[in-house]
Amino acid sequence: MVNIYQNILSAKNEGKKLLAVLIDPEKIDIKNIPSFFEKVQLSIATHIFVGGSTDKNNETEIIVSAIKKVTQLPVILFPGDVSQITNKADGILFLSLLSGRNPEYLIEQQVKAAPILNKSTLEIIPTGYILIDGETATATQRVSNTKPIAQKNTTLILNTALAGQFSGKKLIYLEAGSGATVAVNKHIITLVQRNLNIPLIVGGGINSKKQLVEAYNAGADLIVIGTAFEKDESFFEELKK
Repeated sequence: MVNIYQNILSAKNEGKKLLAVLIDPEKIDIKNIPSFFEKVQLSIATHIFVGGSTDKNNETEIIVSAIKKVTQLPVILFPGDVSQITNKADGILFLSLLSGRNPEYLIEQQVKAAPILNKSTLEIIPTGYILIDGETATATQRVSNTKPIAQKNTTLILNTALAGQFSGKKLIYLEAGSGATVAVNKHIITLVQRNLNIPLIVGGGINSKKQLVEAYNAGADLIVIGTAFEKDESFFEELKK
């Protein structure tokens, strides 16, 4: 498998924009994966993220295996906890929830995951995960028992992102949350991007091509879209290659 992080880094350096389709195992019917991915394959999508705040039915591995049968795009785990790790994927975002102060999601889940990942073939990508207020209470807030950072608090957002970079994270992920009614403000994206040396991921609340382009122009290197595709697969029509 090609080095996932190196490709993301190269794309950033070359000014190429990336798009990840987020698949929540709790929100997709395995029978619909082939038809769903027919649309994905015709779109500008470059990566597949799989994960959610919870996976009550333990279906992550089943979903990942089904996805691997219908696409050559890299499949990367975006886990809510250690139970969502499967070696069937290509890589994993090794997330630390930097915006919160709950040790369970700053380091405890990572410690629990360490012996599993030490024996896996997954490409491990250390990622600083920062929740931004999208004006919607999210599952991540509920599960992690943390609050997002207000969009007006740009100094705290920037300093949190910088702390992630300085502590060795390879990616910074600004997340407004699943189903957010307000996406991460373009001025925040620009501020953070201009001060980072590592790739910037942005997700949450992006449900139109206009918003996608605005986020790219603001400085996002990789954008994640999940809910918009779950609600309306015709959105893929706007994002054809």
